[in-house]
Amino acid sequence: MPHETPTTENSDDTGLTGILQRLRSAQAADPMPSWAIRAGRLHALETMLREQRGAFAAAISADFGQRPVEETDLLEVFPSLSAIRHALRHGRRWMHPRRSFAGLAFLPARNELMPQPRGVVGIIVPWNYPLYLAVGPLVDALAAGNRVMLKMSEYTPRFSALFAEQVARSFSPDEIVVVTGDAGVAQAFSTLPFDHLLFTGSTAVGHHVMRAAAANLTPVTLELGGKSPAIIGPGARFEHAVERIMFGKLVNAGQTCIAPDYVLLPRARMQDFIDKASRVTAAMYPQLQQNRQYASIVSDRQYERLVGLRDHALAAGAQLHPLSEAADDPARRLLPPQLLSAVTGDMAVMREEIFGPLLPLLPYDSLDEAIAWVAARPHPLALYLFEQNRTLVDKVLANTTAGGVSVNDTLYHIAQHGLPFGGVGASGMGGYHGEAGFRTFSHMKPVFRQARLNGAGLLNPPYGGRFRRMVDLLLRRG
Repeated sequence: MPHETPTTENSDDTGLTGILQRLRSAQAADPMPSWAIRAGRLHALETMLREQRGAFAAAISADFGQRPVEETDLLEVFPSLSAIRHALRHGRRWMHPRRSFAGLAFLPARNELMPQPRGVVGIIVPWNYPLYLAVGPLVDALAAGNRVMLKMSEYTPRFSALFAEQVARSFSPDEIVVVTGDAGVAQAFSTLPFDHLLFTGSTAVGHHVMRAAAANLTPVTLELGGKSPAIIGPGARFEHAVERIMFGKLVNAGQTCIAPDYVLLPRARMQDFIDKASRVTAAMYPQLQQNRQYASIVSDRQYERLVGLRDHALAAGAQLHPLSEAADDPARRLLPPQLLSAVTGDMAVMREEIFGPLLPLLPYDSLDEAIAWVAARPHPLALYLFEQNRTLVDKVLANTTAGGVSVNDTLYHIAQHGLPFGGVGASGMGGYHGEAGFRTFSHMKPVFRQARLNGAGLLNPPYGGRFRRMVDLLLRRG
């Protein structure tokens, strides 16, 4: 996910250390909050979201220059509320220790895994979905019984300020604290000795965050980005594939960490894709130049970066296929959807995450060729496969690695509470959502409970004949 590189400046007057200490002291006073307390915090968060839904959407739209309320409702408010409802339904059960018998040699002892809050969790929020990517991990951290600090993005200043204000009204300052500020504050935030730190952003900035956390041995969850491919198999429902790929690419004008970044498709279907994509774009965003349901690019810097990626590719021999009659509008940061063909692997548009409404097309002559292309590159955050043949689906799944996969659709694997969301390799580490998120923000403390009557003393020194017979028995069973 494109993100500005943090400066190395560390502000001494941010007060971050004092905030962390206040939260840590509050957690120490109640290290294992009851389910009633956790549920109360989740209900308060739900109430805040419902009451401020319109205000939040308006602030996000103002930060972007134009972002449709409908997309904020669908892609931020709905998954946030759904995550809260899921945690409220299942959180009490997640808290229960998982009990089992000890190993045969240690019976009648018992084992258990006891979920324990990590303590104070830090969350660094990106600009592209500033509501959901704050609330999603916050829900999991609260369900697990933690206190939380969030650092909001400076690139969505109106929303960040409003969110901080509403959290302060809805929660005690020793429960949740929202921090705003520039890249210097973000850098200082990442150096704090949290009990767990979650960062969503670019791979480049992820290196800085992980390096800062390492100084405190702070465990991290990194949700990064990369180039998420869409593969159209030879047996795909082709028109369906194009429609779903374009949906995944064009919501939020492509500023989505799991948006399809490029398409691998049979060589004979290249023109078919271009034609169908044009029709889909016209149907989804009629009169795109004036359409208020098509998002702007968030900042001048991101707009210029995208134009540069496109123009450099064209100068290197790529071909441009506009999907509408709309023209670039730098003043409004409006960048119309465009396909690129005749791209090569050495072009910047094929090396860097695009994070905008540009979509390169790569033809293949065999599905094996497409699989090899994906497998030879850094593991993406998401992979999209369109294919009806189950054998071919299984082949692609077995021979590629990605943080998550949607088969015959795009984006929606992120909304499944029963599936962890996260990256692998260059696209991140760790995962959250639902029970997986509860476990990410919990220490699963192993507990061995010895029975009153047991044979442990038979292995005490001095080591005589009885000891040797017992060890021989254990070794045979081992």
